[in-house]
Amino acid sequence: MKLTDTDFKILNILSEQGRMSYVDLAKELGLSRVAVRDRINQMQEAGVIEKFSVVINSEQVGKGVSAFFNVDCEPNSLIHVAEKLAEHPSVASCYQMTGPSTLHTHVLVEDFHALEKFINEELYALDGITRVESHILLRRFKSRTGLKL
Repeated sequence: MKLTDTDFKILNILSEQGRMSYVDLAKELGLSRVAVRDRINQMQEAGVIEKFSVVINSEQVGKGVSAFFNVDCEPNSLIHVAEKLAEHPSVASCYQMTGPSTLHTHVLVEDFHALEKFINEELYALDGITRVESHILLRRFKSRTGLKL
């Protein structure tokens, strides 16, 4: 799908205000509600818009510890390890990376006891992991959700 300037405007507005109604979007863009709805539907069908979601403050819902793990895996275990980590409810994100580590994983848990349990019972229990480096978040200055155009 070739995106138009209007499509980019819609995406930029939705990235800031995902709950904006078609009517309000249409007013802001000078289009009809139906035209906006159709463009959004087309972008969803084409995979440009993957999904709509809510951003939840993890601390406010009892997930007070945010940890990042750089995980090295044996090459033949990479997919298995990544898929197992991605299935775990405490894993917020998991990416295959270039550089010194193979996987970069972000984990949100209730407390340090839960973090220790995740590390020992989930992470270290996976076959094929050769090294784990962990980083604990102290303070968030910026958190980006979605892509800025």
